[in-house]
Amino acid sequence: MPSIARRRNSVYALAGFFIFFLFVSYRNLDRDGLSLAPWPEQQPDVTAADASGQSRWRRLKTQYPVETLRQLPTGKPLALPRIQRDFPSETDSEREKRQERQRIVKDAFLRCWRSYRDKAWMHDELRPLTGGLRDPFGGWGATLVDSLDTLWIMGLKAEFEEAVAAAANISFDHTKLKEISTFETNIRYLGGFLAAYDLSGDKRLLDKAVEVGDLLYVAFDTPNRMPVTRWNMNAAARGQKQVAATNVLLAEIGSFSLEFTRLSMLTGDPKWFDASERITEALREQQNTTSLPGLWPVLGNAQVMAFNKHPDHTLGAMADSWYEYLPKMHALVGGLLPSYREMYEQAMSTAIRYNLFRPMLPHDDDILLSGLVWAKTHDGKFHHNLKPEGQHLACFIGGMLAMGGKLVQNQTHVDKAGKLTDGCIWAYKASPLGIMPETFFVLPCESTAKCKWDEAGWKKAAMEKAGMGNEDVKPENADALIAFNRLPKGFTAIPDTRYHLRPEAIESVFILYRITGRLDLLESAWDMFRAIDKHTRTELANSALVDVTITEEKAPMSDIMESFWLGETLKYFYLIFSEPGLINLDEWVFNTEAHPLKRLLP
Repeated sequence: MPSIARRRNSVYALAGFFIFFLFVSYRNLDRDGLSLAPWPEQQPDVTAADASGQSRWRRLKTQYPVETLRQLPTGKPLALPRIQRDFPSETDSEREKRQERQRIVKDAFLRCWRSYRDKAWMHDELRPLTGGLRDPFGGWGATLVDSLDTLWIMGLKAEFEEAVAAAANISFDHTKLKEISTFETNIRYLGGFLAAYDLSGDKRLLDKAVEVGDLLYVAFDTPNRMPVTRWNMNAAARGQKQVAATNVLLAEIGSFSLEFTRLSMLTGDPKWFDASERITEALREQQNTTSLPGLWPVLGNAQVMAFNKHPDHTLGAMADSWYEYLPKMHALVGGLLPSYREMYEQAMSTAIRYNLFRPMLPHDDDILLSGLVWAKTHDGKFHHNLKPEGQHLACFIGGMLAMGGKLVQNQTHVDKAGKLTDGCIWAYKASPLGIMPETFFVLPCESTAKCKWDEAGWKKAAMEKAGMGNEDVKPENADALIAFNRLPKGFTAIPDTRYHLRPEAIESVFILYRITGRLDLLESAWDMFRAIDKHTRTELANSALVDVTITEEKAPMSDIMESFWLGETLKYFYLIFSEPGLINLDEWVFNTEAHPLKRLLP
C-alpha cells in the first residue's frame, strides 16, 4: 500500500518531528542538561509552612476546585492468585555462590553511594567521571531520595538514617529550573518517599511524601483537572492560571495512579486518588476507539482529553509505564478496581497480536521483541505497519506480562514474558561489550512459529536500512557496511548506541526468576552485571556509555549517573541474588522507578 505510506509520511511529518522531540525529552529529560532551562534566582511570595505544618502548596488558592472527589474503593480485598513460586531449599554451595554475588553488587552500590555522599550530597546526581554534580530533576536530591529504599533493603541502616535525616530537610518550595517533569517528580520523589516509609515506618518519610504530593496536586489545577506534565511550578506558586498541554506522552500523563493511590491509602485523603482516577477514566473510555483498538497512541491532547487520535502505538518508550501500571494497580488495591484488570487484558490481547514479533537470528533463537505499530483506517480499510525496533526501555514488558499473567491467570502472558525477557538477554549477549544498546533494528520473521536464519536476507535488510538500493546489495558492499556500523549478526541497524545504566532488562530477569525459578536467569543476570560494571566503572562510581559497539578502545563515557542506577538497576541486581522472601511479589508491588509499595491484602 505505497500510496497510504506516502500519505502517512506527508501528513504526519510534522507530528513525527514533535513526537521525536518529546521522545528524546522523555528518555533523556535533561540528562544532558538541555531540556530544562535555568530559572531566575527568585523566591515566590509564599512562606514555606504555617504553624500547622501544612506545606505552602496545600495553602495555595485553588483556581479550579473539584466539586466531588472520587473515593477510594471499599470492601475486603480479593485473594488474588499468587505471583511468586515456592523455592526449594538451596544447598550450601548455592547459598555461598548467591551471597558472594549479592555482596559484590552491594559493594558496587556502596562505592557509588559514598562518592555521591562525598561529592554531590543533596544534589540530584554525581558526575561519575569528573566528580561534579548535576541537578536535572528539580535540584532536590534525586539520587538521595531514589536510594532510600535501596539502603534499607541492603541492610545499610546507618546510611539510611543519615539519608532520612537529610531528606527530611529537603525543601520542595521552589526550583531553579524553568520547568519540571511531573512524571519524574512523581516516580522518583513521591515513589521514593512512599516506599521508604512502607519499608521503615518512619513518619518523616510520609510527611515528605505528603509534601511532594501537595506539590504535584497543584499541577492538576487546570480547567479539566488534567495535569501539566512539563510544569512551571514557580509560575503556579505565583497564582498564574494554567491549562493542560495539547501534546502529551501517554506515559507521562498516565503514570500517577500507583503513587497517588498509595498516598491516599496511607493518609485517608482521597484527593490524589481522585486526581489520577480522572486520567484513568478518560483513557478507559477511549481504549476501544483508537486506530488500534485495545492500545492507546503514544501522543494525546490533554487539553481536550483526546487520547485516541495518533496512529503510533507501542508498549515501549513514550507509553511504557501506563501499561505497566494497569496490572500493578490491580495488585495494589487487591482487585477492588476491576477496570485496571479489564484494561490490561484488552491491551495485551492487542499487543500480543500486533506488536510482539520474532526476529530472525543466527541460531534461530525462539525469542520475541516488542515494536511500534502504525495503524490507520483509510477508505474503510484497516492498515497497519510494524517498526521492528528493539528498545532497552521496552525490556520491562517481560516482567509486566509475567506478573500480569499470574494475576489474571493467563499462561499465554507468562509464556510470552519468558520469550520477551530472553529477547533482551539475547541483545545483551549478542552485543560486543555484553551490554544492550538503547535502540536497534532487526529483521522480523514472517511467523513466530518457525524462522530460519537467512544471511543474505539479513545483509540485504541492513543495506536497505542504511538507505542503499538493490543495485548496492553486493556481498562486498554489505560486509563493508556491517563492519563500518559494527553490527552483530541479527542487528540491521543500531541508531542509538548508548547505554544509560538502565534497569529494564534486569527488572524483567528478576521478576521472571521470582515467578519461574529458572536457574539460567541467575547466570544471565550475573553476566549482565559483570559486563556493565566492567565497562561503566570509573574511579568514583559508574558512568553511562556513549557507544556500546566500540571494542577497539575503552567505550566512551558520558559522565552521567542517573539516580535510577542506585534506585533501580543495582536494587534489582541485589534482589535477584537475595532470598526470595525479601520484597516478596505477593506482598509488594514496584512502581516504575523500582520503589516497592505495600499491596492491599485480604
